Amino acid sequence: MTQHQPYFSVITVCFQEAQTLRHTLLSVAMQKGAAIEHWVIDGGSTDGTLEILREWDLEMKNADARRAEPGYRFHWISESDLGLYDAMNKGIVLSTGHFIGILNADDFYPHHRVLSRVRGQLKQTGADLLYADLNYVEARDFRRIVRTWKSGTYGKRSFYWGWMAPHPTLFIKKECYVRSGGYRLDLGTSADYEFMLRIFLMQKVQVTYLAKTIIHMRMGGVSNKGLKARWKANRMDRKAWQVNGLKPFFFTLLLKPFRKLAQFS
Repeated sequence: MTQHQPYFSVITVCFQEAQTLRHTLLSVAMQKGAAIEHWVIDGGSTDGTLEILREWDLEMKNADARRAEPGYRFHWISESDLGLYDAMNKGIVLSTGHFIGILNADDFYPHHRVLSRVRGQLKQTGADLLYADLNYVEARDFRRIVRTWKSGTYGKRSFYWGWMAPHPTLFIKKECYVRSGGYRLDLGTSADYEFMLRIFLMQKVQVTYLAKTIIHMRMGGVSNKGLKARWKANRMDRKAWQVNGLKPFFFTLLLKPFRKLAQFS
C-alpha cells in the first residue's frame, strides 16, 4: 500500500435514493481511525439524488463546512448502467483502496468506529477478506431492529450447509476483486451469492470473522418479496454453483432460506 493510498474504498450504488442517501453518506464520512475514499455510483437518478450528491461534494471540498473525519475523500459519478452489479463493478474499477466494502444507499454504519474495528482485525490477522454481522432495521424507523444476522464462523463446508455471509459486511482486498473478475450480470439477485462461492471456495482466500454488527440494513430486499421471487432466487442460486463447477448437497439450497428464520426477533 502506497503512502497516499486509502485503506478502504467504500462503494455505494444508488438509483432514486434521495430519502436515505444523506444518512448513508454521513455514516461513512464520520468513520474514525482509517483513510477512506467513498465512491457513489449513481444510475441516472431523477428524484433529487443528484442534488444531494452535488451539495455533499461541495461541502466536502469546503474545509469550513466539511463534517468528515480526516483522511476521508468523496467521489461520485452518475450515468446509465446495466443494473446494481454493473454499477458495483464500475466502482471496483475506480477504487484505489487496499480493501473494498459495499454499502448500499439505504444502509448505514451503526456507529463511528466500525471501520477502525474492521481495520484492526484485518491488520491483526493478515486476512484477505473480512465478514461480520448485520441487523435489518425497519425502513421507516431505523432504530427498530427486525432481524439479526449472526454470521458465525466460516468453515470449508459452510456453504454446503446453506451458510452465506451478509454481503454488505464483506471487506475484500482489491487484488482479490481484480483476480475474481467482479460480479456476473446474468444471475439477478444471486450475483453476490455466486461471487462469494467463487471467492471463498475457488480462490480460497484467507478469511476472518468479526463477531460484531457493522451494518444496519433497511428492510425491503428484492429477492425476498414473495414466493415467486424466492423461487426465482433459488433457481439462480443453483446456477451460481453450476457456473463454478461446484455441486451442492441435495439439501443445500433448501437450507439456505430456512437458516434466515432464526434471524427474526
